[in-house]
Amino acid sequence: MTKQYFGTDGIRGRVGESPITAEFMLKLGWAAGKVFSEMGRGRILIGKDTRISGYMFESALEAGLSSAGVDVSLLGPMPTPAIAYLTRTFNAQAGIVISASHNPYYDNGIKFFCGQGRKLDDAVEYAIEAKLGETMATVESDRIGKVSRINDAAGRYIEFCKSCFSSSHNLKGLKLVVDCAHGATYHIAPSVFRELGADVIEIGVSPNGLNINDNVGSTHPQGLQAKVLEVGADFGIGLDGDGDRLIMVDELGEIVDGDELLYIVASYLQQQGHLGGGVVGTLMSNLGLEQALLAQGIPFVRAAVGDRYVLAELERRGWQVGGESSGHLLCLNVTSTGDGIVAALQVVAAMVESGKSLRELKQKMTKLPQRMINVPCPATVLSAPAVLAGVKHIETRLQGRGRVLLRASGTEPLVRVMIEGEDLALVDGLAEELAGIVATAGAT
Repeated sequence: MTKQYFGTDGIRGRVGESPITAEFMLKLGWAAGKVFSEMGRGRILIGKDTRISGYMFESALEAGLSSAGVDVSLLGPMPTPAIAYLTRTFNAQAGIVISASHNPYYDNGIKFFCGQGRKLDDAVEYAIEAKLGETMATVESDRIGKVSRINDAAGRYIEFCKSCFSSSHNLKGLKLVVDCAHGATYHIAPSVFRELGADVIEIGVSPNGLNINDNVGSTHPQGLQAKVLEVGADFGIGLDGDGDRLIMVDELGEIVDGDELLYIVASYLQQQGHLGGGVVGTLMSNLGLEQALLAQGIPFVRAAVGDRYVLAELERRGWQVGGESSGHLLCLNVTSTGDGIVAALQVVAAMVESGKSLRELKQKMTKLPQRMINVPCPATVLSAPAVLAGVKHIETRLQGRGRVLLRASGTEPLVRVMIEGEDLALVDGLAEELAGIVATAGAT
């Protein structure tokens, strides 16, 4: 079966264009409410990031859910992983996130969590889509859902994050920069690290509804790099608009990406005797990560791109740690979903425990040159004869000492072209060549 609305990371698109409209969100709230109410009466939490359209969609979802007879609790601006956590701790039936993650302000989307703080099963998403095809009808007035606001949500989540860091350690003497991308962590992340004892310099903490992810955060780390060097910080932490992704910057201003962070966390847990198995990456994970983990006797497997696939593979194997190059890290030993703040705390714990800097901790992993180019075109080009021939030709030129990967984005109308190999100049040239072939095929 093919889903009409749900993609790999919920429902996402440009605001004002179907399905990201107030009218659709009203119907979506009602449809989700009907599906969940059939499972028993309970409340649903709604949180959002800082983009201006979140207010509109929050109201529409609230109306739809209450018209279906579901009680609603509003969280206000909160990171995606915070909503997962609060859904669990409040024993809610589900949680809804209004966010488009790392996308610009003019996009938005909806993600759901089940009562366990994990993404919905396919069966529930299919059931919601089926309800969307029915006529909306409001329950009797005495059954309309009640709406309330949880005023201490931020404080609860800050305390949870702090609990993920050993009480036997603190961050006194460390200076760090935190970039919140003008997003949902703006009122949370600086407090977490400051209350643990760090000297915190914060940037990207002035959201106005339009500046989320705008040249700030994990997808635009240049400002974070410059600030780390300017203030002489020990390291920097870069989060995305909804707080589920992380990149870091070392004391020399160099980026430490998701693959390197995953290596640091896994190595630390292995040394502590708490890894509990191996590590799950994705098809995009750098070959250097795999090589470095295997050198330490840590098994490594690849899942399809997308945190839900990483999570599924972790659960299938009974492992705890996985993630993506983009910085979406899963630490199931402490939380149920990707969490930028919690992941950063795991990295910082490795630093404090070892007495080593971020730069020193990443030294045992050597990344192979990798180049990815996003080509705006439909996914159908992946089966075009010219593209298939181009891939075969480039694989031959790599002579078995690299990888070629083409995949359609699950959140944007793009095809991602990735080449990995030992020689940087060759990798760059082959990536440009294949991206040109894809673009040409997409235009015809």
